[in-house]
Amino acid sequence: MRPKCPPRTGAGGRKLWAAIVDTYELSEHELQVLREAVRTVDQIDRLQAIVQEDGDMQQSPQGRRVHPAVVELRQQRVVLARLLAALKIPDAETAVPAAPVRGVYQIRGA
Repeated sequence: MRPKCPPRTGAGGRKLWAAIVDTYELSEHELQVLREAVRTVDQIDRLQAIVQEDGDMQQSPQGRRVHPAVVELRQQRVVLARLLAALKIPDAETAVPAAPVRGVYQIRGA
């Protein structure tokens, strides 16, 4: 039985969910990681929309500054990379799991 996508998931999150659960059978703890990845994708989409509307820079009392959404967007992208790495989805070309990783960085000597 196909696990259900979390409620109120955006288009980007639904696309990620379907791409993974339609291809792989995940255990409950892996589904929880995927749920967080889906939420992160949706957060990234919302932040990207803000940046597209407001621009990368904002005027502040200290002068022009990077929009706070740009900073958060970068941080959410790092979170997404780490969540996806934690799932250890096999590489499509080799059909074997990716090398062991620590966050978004590969472990030396692995």
